[in-house]
Amino acid sequence: MIDYRVRTHPTEVPTEPTETRLLDWAPGKTSATIQFGNRSGSAFFNGWRAPREALDLFLLGASVYCADKTALRSPTSDVWTREVRLEVPVGNLGAWQQARWDETVGFLTGDRWNIVPYAEERSPVAGMSVVTDDVTPVGDVDAVSLFSGGLDSLTGVIDLLEENPDRRLCLISHNEGDQASTAQQKLLAKLRSHYGEDRLEVRRLFLRPAPANAQQPRPLPTARETTTRARSLLFLTAGLALASSIGPDVPVYIPENGFIGINVPLTRARSGSFSTRTTHPHFIELLHSAATLVGVSNPILNPFRLKTKGEILAGSRNPGLLRELAPDSISCSHPEAARFVSREQGNCGYCFPCLIRRSSMAHVDWDGPDGYAWDALTGEDLLDHDTRRAADLRAVINGVYASRPDRDILRNGPIPNGEHREFLRVWRGGIAELGAWFDNATGATAKIVKELQ
Repeated sequence: MIDYRVRTHPTEVPTEPTETRLLDWAPGKTSATIQFGNRSGSAFFNGWRAPREALDLFLLGASVYCADKTALRSPTSDVWTREVRLEVPVGNLGAWQQARWDETVGFLTGDRWNIVPYAEERSPVAGMSVVTDDVTPVGDVDAVSLFSGGLDSLTGVIDLLEENPDRRLCLISHNEGDQASTAQQKLLAKLRSHYGEDRLEVRRLFLRPAPANAQQPRPLPTARETTTRARSLLFLTAGLALASSIGPDVPVYIPENGFIGINVPLTRARSGSFSTRTTHPHFIELLHSAATLVGVSNPILNPFRLKTKGEILAGSRNPGLLRELAPDSISCSHPEAARFVSREQGNCGYCFPCLIRRSSMAHVDWDGPDGYAWDALTGEDLLDHDTRRAADLRAVINGVYASRPDRDILRNGPIPNGEHREFLRVWRGGIAELGAWFDNATGATAKIVKELQ
C-alpha cells in the first residue's frame, strides 16, 4: 500500500508518518509538491470561483493525477496493479463518505484505491489573490468543452460552434509543456481567428507532481510512472469546476469517438496497460454519480460516444475548416517518441490512436503520410526491427484481422444503459475502418496483412 495525504495548508514540519507521501497544495509556493501553474497556466483561476463542492472535486482530480504519476507499477507483484490510499480534504465529509470514489478511480486506472476524505474548513483556493471571494462565473459562456489538441476535441469544438451560432464555449486544456501544448496553442489561435474572440473563453491548466526541491517539507519520489490513466479525471474535474461556476445545469463536453471510448483490447495480452478507460461510458457514469452525491451535478456529455472516428469526420458541420486545421492536431499516445531518433515530433504514426486517426482520415479521403514520424502503411523502419514500435503496429494488425466474438465489447468494462448493440456497431465499424485502410498497405505492412487475411 502506498499512502498519500493531501494538505491544503502545509506545515513546515510534517506530523504524518514518514512513509506517507505528502501532496501539498500551495499554489505559487516552491514548497508545494503539486505544481500548479507556470507562465501559461498560472491564470487558470483568475477572476472566477466555483462552489466549494466543485473545488474539492477538482482537488481530488489533481491529487489522484499526481499520485498516479508518482506511484510506480513496476515494483508490484504483477507489474501493474497498485494499492493506493489517498486522504483528501473536503468541506462536506458526510457526502464524500457516501460517494463510490474507490470504485470510480479504481475502474479508471486499473488499481485498488482507498479514497479517504477528511474534514477541512479551508477552501482549496483560500489565499489565492486572483480568485474572487464569492462564486463567480468563469465567463459569459453556455458550456465547457475539454480541448486536448487532438482531432476529436477539435472536431467537437467546431461542431458545437457551428451547431448554434450564438453558443459560447469555455475550452479547457491541460498540459505539462509538451507537444500537446504546442498543438493546443496553434489550434486555439486559428479557432479564435475564425469564430471570433468573444465565442471562446480559454482556460489552460498546467499541473503535475512538482520536481523535488529543498523547500518542500517532504519531496515526492523523483521517478515518474509512464502508464498514467488518471489524466481524464483531472481534466473532467477541472471542467466540472468551470461549469459549476456558471450553474449546475451547464454541461461539460468531452468529445471522443466511441471506438476508443470502449477501447476493446486488441488482444487478450493487451488488456491492462494498453486498454485505457479515459472516456469509457461506465467510467463517465460512475464519475457523474459520485460527483452528484458530493454536490456537483453538471452533465458530462460525449457527443461522439456512438460514432467511429471516421463517422465523426464525415459528419463534420464544417469539413473545410476541419480539414485545414486537422494537420495541427495531435492524436498520439507518445508524441515525443520521434525525438529519440532525430525525427520530427508530433504524431508518431504507429501507436493505436495514430492508426485510428489515419484510418478515419482515409475514410474521408484526407489521409497521407505527411505529419507522421513513421509511415505505418509501408512499415518502413518499423517492422524490420524487433522494437516496441514494431510490436504496437503488429498488435493492431493482428487485432483488426482476428475473429472476435461480440461479447468482447465487455472486456474493458460493462456497457451501461442497455446500449450494448449500439456500442457493438461502433466497435465493428472502427475495426472496419482500420481494415479498409490496411487493405492499401505496401511493403512489410502488406506482407503481414496478407498473412492474416
